[in-house]
Amino acid sequence: MATQEIMMSLKEATRLEVIKRLDKEELTTRQASEELRLCVKQVRRIRKRYLEEGVVGLISRNRGKVSANKTPSAVRDRVIDLLRNDYEGFGPTFTSEKLSERNQIKISRETIRKWMMEEGLWKGKQKRVKRVYQRRARRSRFGELVQIDGSPHDWFERRGEKCCLIHFIDDATNEITGAKFVPTERGEGYLDCLKEHLNKYGRPLSLYSDKHVIFKVSKEEIKKGEGITHFGRVLKDLDIKLIYAHSPQAKGRIERSNGVLQDRLIKEMRLEGINSIEEGNEFLPRFLEKHNKRFRKEAVSQEDAHRAMRKEDDLERIFARRDKRKLSKDLTFQHRGTLYLLKSVTPNRLRYASVDVFWKEGQPIEVEYNGKRLDYEKWAERKYEQPRVLDAKEIGGVWLSKKATKPSRSHPWR
Repeated sequence: MATQEIMMSLKEATRLEVIKRLDKEELTTRQASEELRLCVKQVRRIRKRYLEEGVVGLISRNRGKVSANKTPSAVRDRVIDLLRNDYEGFGPTFTSEKLSERNQIKISRETIRKWMMEEGLWKGKQKRVKRVYQRRARRSRFGELVQIDGSPHDWFERRGEKCCLIHFIDDATNEITGAKFVPTERGEGYLDCLKEHLNKYGRPLSLYSDKHVIFKVSKEEIKKGEGITHFGRVLKDLDIKLIYAHSPQAKGRIERSNGVLQDRLIKEMRLEGINSIEEGNEFLPRFLEKHNKRFRKEAVSQEDAHRAMRKEDDLERIFARRDKRKLSKDLTFQHRGTLYLLKSVTPNRLRYASVDVFWKEGQPIEVEYNGKRLDYEKWAERKYEQPRVLDAKEIGGVWLSKKATKPSRSHPWR
């Protein structure tokens, strides 16, 4: 007699074993229902089918049939067409959100992932073995710690110039509190984001940054006796603590945020036809409103750690850069390659005195002596200015024409 091969799933094989034990009276119906996690009536129905049809009676009746929940092929074809044209380069999760938002097509991200892999539009990622770092709990209050960073990237995908996105993210809630596109990663961009944060929320307790020269003094500045950068001085005047991260993993929250923005923000700007820094900055508030609604977390404590601005906090004065200059005997001083002459009715009193110079990019300077503003005039003569020592990240801001070069394979440095 020929034997018949029957393919069974693990679930069906388990049912067969339990039903056989039930027939041998090794189990009661109640015990069988508990083991199969079914009600007693369902166990009796399964046993009845087994007695009438044998092992075949335990096989699912839906096997080989088209699922009633299968997505129509017309919908699948439309989604694939959108993936090839409108959503090129989108990941499964983001595609699922955009299809629901823009095309009123609700498909799960796993179904889209499956379709994309079948069409060769997506490759499954293999998990790399990564170094394990100790987890750090989120701060409990909004405004207790704000992480800051800049991300140089081709944000407009060759439709516009490369630039840098500077943004602030709250550690407790994962909310992006401020962001701005700037040509290069420089202190002015961070100060603009800080001013936006201060005007909207108040003064946070602390900021968390890397060791960029914007935040931490360089060796040359240490030699001159300057132990603090301009950004650090601004935070000190505002009573905001600045904490340095010793590795990118230490400020992983904002590093992961950079990765999410490089995926979602870029594709959103492509859909909106945004091609410049000005258009990008105009679009950011609308994008961040939706982004924070999607990724914001609830803080452990509902208390807001931000502090209100004080009466003495004049942001225009605090944010202005300050330099010390020593006057000559004819009351002249040099600043950024330009010679200035003070106007004074008592010139002898100010000879060789040290004055404070407050300045901002593109604005006239202000000169003070012991807190009193002094009048001056700009001298036509130009003086030679010593070259500045720049950081590797900072050099792009002053040498925009510098082209990246890749050494050849035979180069001795490779």
